[in-house]
Amino acid sequence: MDLSPPATAATSGSLSNPCMIEVDHFSFFYGPARALDGITMQIPEHKITALIGPSGCGKSTLLRNLNRLNDLLDDVRHEGDIRIDGTSLYDPGVEVISLRMRVGMVFQKYNPFPKSIYENVVFSLRVAGRSRKAELDEAVERSLRAAALWDEVKDRLHESAYGLSGGQQQRLCIARAIANRPQVLLLDEPCAALDPGATLKIEELMMELKKEFTLVIVTHNMHQASRCSDRTAFIYLGRLVEFADTERIFNNPGNPQTEAYITGRFG
Repeated sequence: MDLSPPATAATSGSLSNPCMIEVDHFSFFYGPARALDGITMQIPEHKITALIGPSGCGKSTLLRNLNRLNDLLDDVRHEGDIRIDGTSLYDPGVEVISLRMRVGMVFQKYNPFPKSIYENVVFSLRVAGRSRKAELDEAVERSLRAAALWDEVKDRLHESAYGLSGGQQQRLCIARAIANRPQVLLLDEPCAALDPGATLKIEELMMELKKEFTLVIVTHNMHQASRCSDRTAFIYLGRLVEFADTERIFNNPGNPQTEAYITGRFG
């Protein structure tokens, strides 16, 4: 089987919700190495979009460009554009810190700060200069409830976040990421370090969170992608091979490379 990426990606399925994120002929380079090659896709709001593909294919690179986290690296550059809610991330008027407030991020390894549960949740609000106790208290309860954690921690808000289990710490990181009500939530392998029970809670949580946020998730878990996502993008060697409704990708993919990957014949 020829596993070289196609010249153009197959995109199918309906975009039933308005577009939140537009990736427009986007390429990204680490020094001379091209990590992403001309990716174009429209990510709908209030849906879960999964990015799948083998290790090193570029899916986490794409995810980290959605809030310009890759700007922190040396010797990188891009071509093309990414727009969120119609505004280019690279518009000179876009302030990167404000962008990252609008586009929250949850990483593979849960990483609570060495602070209390309460202070973890309100961290971004304090950075933004918001210190009124009633406002912070409301944000803590709202965010922890949204992260399905409130009932488990409401009586120990001022205890160290390190006292929580791994699954609870990851849900705390989600609460921290949504405390300032971003438009988009990015999740990079959020369940990779969790046991099956904690993974199930995170998956159920994502299904609830999409009612308020637009979610983009990177996952190697094909079952997770098929269970949780509304749209799935298969990326290989830095190119978008196929992007469609998840049911189409897993039941009737339009590209033989997609079928080979999801059935485990490579990757």
